[in-house]
Amino acid sequence: MAVSLIIKWGGQEFLITTLSEEDTVLDLKQSLKGLTGVLPERQKLLGLKVKGKPAENDVKLGSLKLKPNTKIMMMGTREESLEDVLGPPPDNEDVVNDFDIEEEVVEVENREENLLKISRRVKEYKVEILNPPREGKKLLVLDVDYTLFDHRSCAETGIELMRPYLHEFLTSAYEDYDIVIWSATNMKWIEAKMKVKPLGVIWGKFSEFYSKKNTIMFDDIGRNFLMNPQNGLKIKPFMKAHLNRDKDKELLKLTQYLKEIAKLDDFLELNHKHWERYLSKKQGQ
Repeated sequence: MAVSLIIKWGGQEFLITTLSEEDTVLDLKQSLKGLTGVLPERQKLLGLKVKGKPAENDVKLGSLKLKPNTKIMMMGTREESLEDVLGPPPDNEDVVNDFDIEEEVVEVENREENLLKISRRVKEYKVEILNPPREGKKLLVLDVDYTLFDHRSCAETGIELMRPYLHEFLTSAYEDYDIVIWSATNMKWIEAKMKVKPLGVIWGKFSEFYSKKNTIMFDDIGRNFLMNPQNGLKIKPFMKAHLNRDKDKELLKLTQYLKEIAKLDDFLELNHKHWERYLSKKQGQ
């Protein structure tokens, strides 16, 4: 028997009439791929449930007892092509595109041209301050994408994409650190150009509070530490939230690491590449 469904996605409605009750949820997703360009693994179909839980791919449509022309909301985005990401940005006077710093395994932190760029950015860059710097606190700089959130997977709410222990991590860190969120979310063409996140911009704007000695930055992309390699800690990326939500304990462990190093006067004596070894040693004492 034929199944007739109406799928709502991206402000459009798609009528599906080519499937039967013997076809599966995966067959439906494959049909939607042809219509929308969204890969099956990127799709989330709201309303297709079995005993209160989302229907798995192998569930037959006939078992879902769907009424003719049932409307189902689909969430999911198309894969971005590499050409889109690396293409030229649109004309925009608000974008400062002066950090075309090459990816070389060399010391770039003190190059004169890069120091001049940082000096210029200190003057031009606008920081949105939610809470003023606190005297005596160290500085924690955080990326968002794949560090705090899985921004690519499909979900009904943002909470489902949040990295486990995030609230506990931020609450604990704020006891010893002022927190800066530094990310270019939804600005893919800036991400392709802006290869590094120079902490000198923050240090220049708040020199009375923060410096190399009391700053640490978490990011899942190592090249973002190119200008400040000794201050960066490369975190394991948090991806496929629906699969890893119950297994990821990275922030739980890093909460403990931040608490340990907050006792130090100078972070420059640390090698954040070996943070797990450092934490294990301290906890074993």
